[in-house]
Amino acid sequence: MKKVKQKDILQITKNWLNTFVLGLNLCPFARHPLRHGKVRFVVFEGNDLEALTETFVRELAYLDQTPPSVCDTTLIILGEILSDFEDYLDFIEMSEIVVEQLDLEGVFQVASFHPDYQFEETEPFEAENYTNRSPFPIIHLLRENSVTRAIEAFPEVGDIPARNIETMNNLGLEKIKKMLDEVRKTH
Repeated sequence: MKKVKQKDILQITKNWLNTFVLGLNLCPFARHPLRHGKVRFVVFEGNDLEALTETFVRELAYLDQTPPSVCDTTLIILGEILSDFEDYLDFIEMSEIVVEQLDLEGVFQVASFHPDYQFEETEPFEAENYTNRSPFPIIHLLRENSVTRAIEAFPEVGDIPARNIETMNNLGLEKIKKMLDEVRKTH
């Protein structure tokens, strides 16, 4: 597979956010921080799990020391590492343990997006998996307080997953793949 440049990784990710996350309203909470520049984008290009873990810890510290009015959430976008979904899930599990060990449980949470994301009890080709499929593996660091405020402001929060599944199923796999092809264009 051809190596993608860091600036292209970032642009493709932003295209995906605008087309899928905002465009399809998959996450109604994402609009405000994205539109107001409160999302930190970190592209990790290495292949070293130890260096990735250090980056993860550094980004937790950054969020912990930075007011939400400046930076509300961080996306760590993985350019080369953890392309295998099972390996990625292992890292996500480990990252949640790190959050606990740093005594940041209840302060931050980790959300996950991956090109091969697959929910339990679904087949890989099912459109609903695309609610969490991204062009690159992404580790999303969220502030618990921000999540709580968003949930309180959105009374039908429990309906979001079912609505997203319906949206993806209505689009269909062929349309979703065409949309992803467009997202991957950087020019």
